[in-house]
Amino acid sequence: MAKKLSKRRREDLAKFDRKQVYSLDKALEILGGLSKSKFDESVRLDVKLNIDTRKQDQNIRGSISLPNGTGKTARVICFAEGEAADAARAAGAIEVGSADLVKKIEDGWLDFDVAISTPDQMRHVGKLGKVLGPQGKMPAPKAGTVTADVATAVKDFSAGKIEFRADSGGNIHVLVGKRSFDAAKINENIAFMLHHLRGLRPSSVKGQYIQKAAVSATMSPGVIFQVD
Repeated sequence: MAKKLSKRRREDLAKFDRKQVYSLDKALEILGGLSKSKFDESVRLDVKLNIDTRKQDQNIRGSISLPNGTGKTARVICFAEGEAADAARAAGAIEVGSADLVKKIEDGWLDFDVAISTPDQMRHVGKLGKVLGPQGKMPAPKAGTVTADVATAVKDFSAGKIEFRADSGGNIHVLVGKRSFDAAKINENIAFMLHHLRGLRPSSVKGQYIQKAAVSATMSPGVIFQVD
């Protein structure tokens, strides 16, 4: 049985054609005219890539600092010892540890957004693959979350640097701002992200690389826009 749409959803869907591909400027104009919530909703970019994530070279992932940020800060933890641990604490990590922090997470503590690790600590952190992997929190070199320079990583991710990775269908989902942002800032963030993704195009991919893109807010439907 089909789920009944709320009055708000029906009203929003009546304001544009979900099958039409708009310019990015028009898509953001439409988004700005959709119903708003009492809280400042996040704005999300969804991109469908022509990739096969079962192939190692097409498993797209990474991290990026958008020019205008996302409007969201992150709670960052760090797996480190010695001077690196001191540097991570000074940079703002909410928890720092080694095997003890691994044990805390194994026992069920997951009250954080991003995990950073020094390379040597991955011998401990590797045990958490089944816990952190499905949540997208497992430290990885490609994402910039396994690094010797933990102080910079903690500062960057705490300030809103975002991780991204393609799901099994080749889709990338990233936050690109808040509805309180003006359209120009969101436009710049989206253009910056798309340019970054183009730079990650695997040489083995043939044909159109970015197949579809849409922008949406937390409580709104997505608006498809043209990608040049």
